[in-house]
Amino acid sequence: MNEIERLIALLARLPGLGPRSARRAALQLIKRRETLLEPLARALDEAARTIRPCSTCGNIDTVDPCRICADPTRDAGVVCVVEDVADLWALERTGAFRGRYHVLGGTLSAIDGVGPDDLRIPALLRQAAAGGINEVILATNLTVDGQTTAHYITHILAPTGVAVTGLAHGVPVGGELDYLDDGTLTAALKARRAAEG
Repeated sequence: MNEIERLIALLARLPGLGPRSARRAALQLIKRRETLLEPLARALDEAARTIRPCSTCGNIDTVDPCRICADPTRDAGVVCVVEDVADLWALERTGAFRGRYHVLGGTLSAIDGVGPDDLRIPALLRQAAAGGINEVILATNLTVDGQTTAHYITHILAPTGVAVTGLAHGVPVGGELDYLDDGTLTAALKARRAAEG
């Protein structure tokens, strides 16, 4: 396999890129060697050498603890539990949450043989038991495994006295009822609240 084929094969392994898209991306990189390929290669090399997981929350950054955990303006008493770093990044994009995070690294899954000790659940329990946390927000996905994980965490945190909450579910802002799936509509009906007048 020559270097171009290897580049295409590696690009095709990225999420959202199939062989055809990988070929187009490789061609653009090669055509723009000085302005795109070489800077990208340097950035990838630097990232491979410096990016590491945060020992506190599980986020990834070039420093440990990560910038979120080290930020003194964030509320250390409120911890948002997410499945993956991508979920953390999605919540951070909103700018609406000013607490800290705890990345589980996946979900409980009997089918895949993933138990609590395979995730960062014991670390969350230790952190809650040590004190200083007032609320844990469970922001797991609305999948069977995500909800199983949320129920398990709720159960194991009960003895700590920490308040456990979950994200609201239902109709998205700007959403039209006609286009929503049945599960979203059902969740919206169950989570209904008093109308504001």
